[in-house]
Amino acid sequence: MATPKSKTSKARSAQRRSHDALSVMPVSVCKKCGEKKRPHHVCPACGSK
Repeated sequence: MATPKSKTSKARSAQRRSHDALSVMPVSVCKKCGEKKRPHHVCPACGSK
């Protein structure tokens, strides 16, 4: 089994994890009731698209 030649630095492991951050979900407004909802999803408040 292969073993690493040297320790992985903190900077290199942080660069590898740079894409793991959570992004903000997009939000739109329901045309019927005005509540916030996710785009292309059914409104949780009134049930319309």
